[in-house]
Amino acid sequence: MEKVTDPNRIGDIAEFYAVTWLWDNGYEVFVNSGSTGPVDMICVDKEGNVKFIDVKSNRNTNLTGRSEIQKKLNVQYLHFHPDTRKCRFVEHQV
Repeated sequence: MEKVTDPNRIGDIAEFYAVTWLWDNGYEVFVNSGSTGPVDMICVDKEGNVKFIDVKSNRNTNLTGRSEIQKKLNVQYLHFHPDTRKCRFVEHQV
């Protein structure tokens, strides 16, 4: 299989993996139908807790650099590693 290098395609793959990873972890997922904004998706756990998610896929991405609107909304980064295809939530400093 040829390695994907186009940043837009990597981002698309990251979001698809993020949705299935969130499903596997018990969340309902609602994806942003546009390509802009501070949130890629919203997920809700079984207790009704809501998380606003921004998926990041580049190893070199500044995972602590949320925008002011993302901080206000308490957006959580979900990091996707393109080589291992694994996801993890990023711990943010307040």
